[in-house]
Amino acid sequence: MLKIKEIRGPAWLSAAALTATLAGCSKAVVLNPAGDVAKQQGDLVITATLLMLLIIVPVIFLTLLFAWKYRQSNTEAKYDPEWHHSTALELVIWTVPLLIIIALGAITWISTHKLDPYRPLDRISATKALDPNVKPLEIQVVSLDWKWLFFYPEQGIATVNEVAAPVDRPIHFKLTSTHTMNAFYVPDLAGMIYTMPGMQTELNAVINKAGVYGGKSSHYSGAGFAGMTFKFHGLENEQFDQWIAKAKTEGKALTRDAYLDLAKPSERNPVERFASVDEGLYNKVLNRCVEDGKMCMSEMMAIDAAGGKAHHKTSSVTLPLDVCTSKDADRVVALLDEVASSGAVAQQ
Repeated sequence: MLKIKEIRGPAWLSAAALTATLAGCSKAVVLNPAGDVAKQQGDLVITATLLMLLIIVPVIFLTLLFAWKYRQSNTEAKYDPEWHHSTALELVIWTVPLLIIIALGAITWISTHKLDPYRPLDRISATKALDPNVKPLEIQVVSLDWKWLFFYPEQGIATVNEVAAPVDRPIHFKLTSTHTMNAFYVPDLAGMIYTMPGMQTELNAVINKAGVYGGKSSHYSGAGFAGMTFKFHGLENEQFDQWIAKAKTEGKALTRDAYLDLAKPSERNPVERFASVDEGLYNKVLNRCVEDGKMCMSEMMAIDAAGGKAHHKTSSVTLPLDVCTSKDADRVVALLDEVASSGAVAQQ
């Protein structure tokens, strides 16, 4: 039978090898990202960890020290069964953790508001100020089953499972989803942000280094979740212009029908580029009215906000009984437009 001392050495070596293997599986992107927002978030993680270690390390050390010093075989350790209180010890035990909690709470509160994803950027990096003349690049994001669709409203293009942005230019993401709640996450860029059907979230970020970075869904969304990944390209301005030109040259048109076909569930969808996009398509996706004859959520809410059926009765407008459904949506909208135009004429 093997003795413990004989297997202790190989066991330690095996544990060290496994630890090294696990460490090699990750590039620690969260703590060493290529974007300023993600870097600030990583610095917050490091700061919070160090503050907590200020109390954790001494506690672990003293636990081991006391266990060793007051072991049964140590007859020289002082035994005082009547001891029950020390003012100095109480001050240390309570004051130090309290100060750490106050510092940690203050840093977290400030950083949480400063790194609010809806908050416009106030800098490009720690050493580079934000140019007020530079307009943020707007990218509209839609999570589908199981792929990512990106709209570039200023450039008039769209892409699937591929997104690009110029280095050191602020990016303003607007995000929604088709059917399933998801989470947009580029570790090198910023923290994750949820995408939800019928709702829009926002994310402000910037990429500071040119390169190709991984993006993914960080929220389980069904069978094709594992393949719901995309590439984020950080490009210089000239390279970004070339990327846009390539999409306009090689891409096809993203019409309403093309979108409805794209929205069908598919796994590990290849990269696709669209040279043109139907006007207002993203807003129709957001308001869940891409299909023919379906009333947009914004129109439905406008009807409810105006007083609903009672309001239209006082306005002498006869609306279909199913005003809150998609049926007869075109008729409802036409009647509302007619009322609005007649009201404007009357005011003149």
